Amino acid sequence: MRRADRLFQIIQRLRRRRVVTARDLAAELEVSPRTIYRDIRDLGRSGVPIEGEAGVGYLLRDYDLPPLMFSREEIEALVLGARIVESWTDPELGRAAKAVLAKVEAALPSQLGQAVEETALFVPRAHGRVEVTIDFTELRRAVREQRKVRFAYSDVHANPTERTVWPLGLAFYGQVWVLAAWCELRDDFRAFRPDRMGELEVLAQEFPRQKGRTMEDFVASIGEERRRAAPGREEDCPS
Repeated sequence: MRRADRLFQIIQRLRRRRVVTARDLAAELEVSPRTIYRDIRDLGRSGVPIEGEAGVGYLLRDYDLPPLMFSREEIEALVLGARIVESWTDPELGRAAKAVLAKVEAALPSQLGQAVEETALFVPRAHGRVEVTIDFTELRRAVREQRKVRFAYSDVHANPTERTVWPLGLAFYGQVWVLAAWCELRDDFRAFRPDRMGELEVLAQEFPRQKGRTMEDFVASIGEERRRAAPGREEDCPS
């Protein structure tokens, strides 16, 4: 990778508004931490407002780049991703995906803008998707706004229960969606399939970002169970 490209990638990484260490940047860009330290220093000298220090991490403050250019591969990735969203999610998110592509196409030079329309990567609607009868848009809203949800649920053995959960995140497993959540009934992490939910209600009550009950903790708990080769703690595994 050319140094100019590496400096650009460093700025792009820092634009995500999260503290990132030199070690992480070095691993991502396949260079040594010493090289990253030198690049950060040179970017700062050129006027890029990078805050932080070695051993702590770096953060970019209030810095805008000109409109971005995309390679053909990047355009194909955007188009395919948008078409997957349009085909496999709810109508609202599908419309948003189409709007994103329209904005990207409008901002690109004509020869690249045409590549959006000409991308021959398709996602058919006639697939084996398991249908979801609840309002998926409302479930996404609950995740985004950190609001508790209540719903009727039938597990893999068709046993009915009513659950109130803290919705932490949604994951897609090819044909089914899974909700990662903290379940108040079980007082533990559980995963629920939206296609087995009914009577979904988004409650007014918000849930806190509580240590031990976050999405990161959920993922860590799964990893720990796999390391121990123990049965999963998910209420329902995709099947």
